[in-house]
Amino acid sequence: MKKLKSYIKGRFIDGTGKDSLCNPATEETIAEVGGGSLDVSSLLSAAHAGGAALRTLSFAARGEILRALSKRIFAARDELIGLAIANGGNTRGDAKFDIDGASGTLAAYAELGKSMGDRTFVVDGDSVQLTRSVRFFGRHILVPREGVAVHINAFNFPAWNLAEKAACALLAGVPVISKPATATALVAGRIAELFAEESSLPQGAFSFLAGSVADLLSHLGGQDVVAFTGSAATGETVRKTAALLTHSVHVNVEADSLNAAVLGPDLDRSSEAYLLFIADLAREMTQKTGQKCTATRRVLIPDSLAEAVREDVSEKLAAIKVGNPALEEVTMGPLATRQQLDDVRAGIQRLAEETRSIFGGRGEVTPIGAEKGRGFFVSPVLLEATDSARARVVHELEVFGPVATLLPYSGDAKVAADLVRRGQGSLVSSVYSDDREFLKQMVFALAPYHGRLFLGSSKLGGHSVGPGTVLPQLVHGGPGRAGGGEELGGARGLHPYLQRTAISGDRPILDALFD
Repeated sequence: MKKLKSYIKGRFIDGTGKDSLCNPATEETIAEVGGGSLDVSSLLSAAHAGGAALRTLSFAARGEILRALSKRIFAARDELIGLAIANGGNTRGDAKFDIDGASGTLAAYAELGKSMGDRTFVVDGDSVQLTRSVRFFGRHILVPREGVAVHINAFNFPAWNLAEKAACALLAGVPVISKPATATALVAGRIAELFAEESSLPQGAFSFLAGSVADLLSHLGGQDVVAFTGSAATGETVRKTAALLTHSVHVNVEADSLNAAVLGPDLDRSSEAYLLFIADLAREMTQKTGQKCTATRRVLIPDSLAEAVREDVSEKLAAIKVGNPALEEVTMGPLATRQQLDDVRAGIQRLAEETRSIFGGRGEVTPIGAEKGRGFFVSPVLLEATDSARARVVHELEVFGPVATLLPYSGDAKVAADLVRRGQGSLVSSVYSDDREFLKQMVFALAPYHGRLFLGSSKLGGHSVGPGTVLPQLVHGGPGRAGGGEELGGARGLHPYLQRTAISGDRPILDALFD
């Protein structure tokens, strides 16, 4: 049986805790985490040494390290896909989405490093004259923090979560301590082994924790960064760690998100934007079995198109084949864990208080290729609010599975925006319309509540990757309920790992130092 190990100070050792990993389609135990203990002092000393080595390198040199890591993942693509199917319940398509997202993000940040050139710091803005004197000037620079980056990742994207956080930190010059969610950690563990084989990565610049982080967070200080992806409840626990508060440790949290899709009243059933909406909604509901932080949970539809949407989305969902993802015919696998299944079932039951079922009942399903009574399977479930204006639970509870709720509305942009904003902050929402005035009203009403907005129109057609794909060039994160964090966004993704410092003095000296 596979034993998941931690990677610290250039060697693999027993992980912490005593946990088992299973195949969510069969419930068979396929790996375990060893029962070792975490030597925090050794871990941090190794990481600090790796950070010192990274800081001597230029952005371009760090970018080449990321390129090498991207190639390592790509070369092992088929193996990693197999692990994602076995441990994550992913179909082959869902597994590719995660693995290719990881290698692609590393490659994108490799290119960014190349464009940043031979510097080891960033000049932020132009010089500014501070007094009447033409000599006294000021400017800002961004330099790497001299601490460590602790990355605590979610279960749903073990490859992509690891890579997107690591890409930003390593390019900034900060060493990474990566801790995946244990339940689906086989993919992340194999990636750690691949990274360990990369000679260009300084020893200590990347560490991997299998199992618990123990009391690691209590040993962090003001130069360190914590980036967390997961539930709002766990994110709150992380934030409240005494040492993080005492030392003002930078904490970035990506948490719950009740993402919405809004269909504009100007469309009809034959318009390209309407067809794009239907295709995107069905995919966002079922890709990764709905276990995406960017999945669509709330669907606002004009009263005039309500019946058409019910029929067309139900037709798409009826074509989904739920079962063991190892089978080629299956298009949606199980949820990742027993706890996830229990939570989704409980969530559907709560939503039933103010909705009626349009498709999928309460999630009952007979999965293909699965032993009766085994596996964490659920059907796609489409619900509809019985009274959109009075609905409450749908704006408060994220059901982390293939579940979405239709919210019919009058077609008025203000009414739609008010409903979406009840979610109190989201990672991404989408608006489908060819009416530019409607789009304008929605954008400026929703922007304060979102990290990203996707605008679907007839001309866009097949040119987009849809609202649910996290792109390295654009910010990923959101305000309020979504955690208040921000990752990626090209060069912006480096900022949590860099210190902005104002420098004032004689202009010729500043020019000589920074130009």
